[in-house]
Amino acid sequence: MLDLTAQQAALAFLVLVTPICVWVTYTDLKFMKIFNWQTDLLAVLFVVAGLLLLPFDVYLWRLSHFFVLLAIGFVLNAIAGFGAGDAKFMAAAAPFFAHTPESVILAVLLLSSFLLGAFATHRLARMVPALRAMAPDWVSWTRRDFPMGLALVGTLWTYLALIAFG
Repeated sequence: MLDLTAQQAALAFLVLVTPICVWVTYTDLKFMKIFNWQTDLLAVLFVVAGLLLLPFDVYLWRLSHFFVLLAIGFVLNAIAGFGAGDAKFMAAAAPFFAHTPESVILAVLLLSSFLLGAFATHRLARMVPALRAMAPDWVSWTRRDFPMGLALVGTLWTYLALIAFG
């Protein structure tokens, strides 16, 4: 363990998750898919880096978030049409969030904001021919459902940035 502050650990996590977040955003827009290897990589990243960056008791609590959100995600997938990749990404991202009431409130507010913002932005962007022409093969332009990876990635990335710099 490196004995870092919460801000330092969040900054390290932010740097580590950024390439995965960019890749998940791209694949969800282009293919309407978050691949298993992407969520697996995010989960493994926490398992390995979390051991170095967090106190062990905090690490174990945060690791439990994975299992709780995975169960919730599977239920949402079964009864509400929530995407399986979205459920797995949500579970893999969950350990990066602290287990305090303030963090839960912040996460819910961020997710709500990103859901509304990403949905509106995506729907408006797909109505602009010049934007669609820049990525004509994106499946998300023509699907009725929404690439929720945009909101999930935005929530994770912004949460870590706020903790690191806030």
